[in-house]
Amino acid sequence: MDIPRSFTIRESGHRIHNPLDGTKVALLGEVLRLTPGSHMLDLACGSGEMLCTWARDHGLTGTGVDLSATFLAGAKARAAELGVADRVGFVHGDAAGHVADEPVDIAACIGAAWIGDGVPGTVDLLRRNLRPGGLLLIGHPFWRLDPPDQAAVEGSHATSRDEYLPLPELVEQFGGLGCDVVEMVLADQDSWDRYAAAQWLNTRRWLDENPDDELAPAMRAELDTEPARYVRYQREYLGWGVFALMDR
Repeated sequence: MDIPRSFTIRESGHRIHNPLDGTKVALLGEVLRLTPGSHMLDLACGSGEMLCTWARDHGLTGTGVDLSATFLAGAKARAAELGVADRVGFVHGDAAGHVADEPVDIAACIGAAWIGDGVPGTVDLLRRNLRPGGLLLIGHPFWRLDPPDQAAVEGSHATSRDEYLPLPELVEQFGGLGCDVVEMVLADQDSWDRYAAAQWLNTRRWLDENPDDELAPAMRAELDTEPARYVRYQREYLGWGVFALMDR
């Protein structure tokens, strides 16, 4: 049970597997006014950077769940590096359907709404883990600009225009699910660049070291086209943010 190896290759140098950079992750922790001793569940936590740094900076405890054994090894190493290994733990498993033994103060899914088959199902899954009055965090894409054609849609890694909503409609969707939007931190083009462009360097270095790997032709073809596709489409049309919600 693991994620596709191509994803691990692309993001092998990443601590944060989404378009928020470290400064924005820190900002999110600050604006949420996190309370020491609060317990957080991070579903599809990746390399655990948010959980580990918030444990260090805000005194949280918590658990991260992810399918990637590689990323979780990095998360455990990061927890030890930051001196929080006694306060955070990581579970190798499928975050879809995961329900904690006890309700938590903060339930998060940052950039992996497929675990609930979309935003409504992911909000419902997070609610099942949350104590009354707790914070629900969801990271999700939205259209910055209306894509003019199917090429722009597919160039933004979507299959159809309906796959994402414009930002106002996404915020309205949260309201329709019975949530108050109480904070948000959005990626900007620079933090998108840091996320996307780092994948190209990771891929190139992997190709140099593994020219005979069975994945090498596909990764080579991806690197040939991905930078231009990103700057032509995704950078212009697709936004991304983390939204803090509370049940009404």
